[in-house]
Amino acid sequence: MSRENVSVVLVHGAWADGSSWAKVIGPLATEGVRVLAAPLPLTSFDEDTAAVERTLERASGPVILAGHAYAGAVIGATRNENVKALVYVAALAPDEGETVADVFYRAKPHPLAPKLAPDNHGLIYLPLEAFAAAFAQNASADELALLSAVQRPISPACITVPVNRPLWKDRPTWFLIAEQDRMIVQDTQRFMAERMHARVRSHPVDHAPIVTAPGLVVDIIREAIGEAISG
Repeated sequence: MSRENVSVVLVHGAWADGSSWAKVIGPLATEGVRVLAAPLPLTSFDEDTAAVERTLERASGPVILAGHAYAGAVIGATRNENVKALVYVAALAPDEGETVADVFYRAKPHPLAPKLAPDNHGLIYLPLEAFAAAFAQNASADELALLSAVQRPISPACITVPVNRPLWKDRPTWFLIAEQDRMIVQDTQRFMAERMHARVRSHPVDHAPIVTAPGLVVDIIREAIGEAISG
């Protein structure tokens, strides 16, 4: 089997959209890999899961499914048999019966982490200053401008629903731990990665390595593709 037979489906987290994966999509597409970015509505966990399922229907061959941040919970909810490996990028991975909020708030937050609360419409936006302070402190000014301009709010209904048995219990899993993460602290990421028995790659990167250190993310996805091909 060649790389041309493999699909990679990328899932963005809260306060982002598919463009956050742009620097990962380009190198993989150049290598002949079919890449799709799943657009999450961020309106409820069930609706986000359905959005990923619809994207998986458009994929072909074995699938590597990658999620950033909140999307780690979403990629674990699929039951699609074509998914052969999961890649978690500074992501949240609740176990069966847990909510996203349970793991997000399990440890003391970083001192620069933003205080989050729903607005008058019941949606949670990331304060604009938080992009530079906590979300992507290693990003350039242009990157920060794009991230803040395209941010999508998340509903509390995304993070308060207990999840079913996650797919990471049944598939090979990789986890990029972001050692400089100010949104999901390193200790929380390490706790999740270890209980998943994931193949851990730990690097001194911020919460958004898909933007600020995309080469690391691409390399991990390549590892997962290699296993899918050989398997």
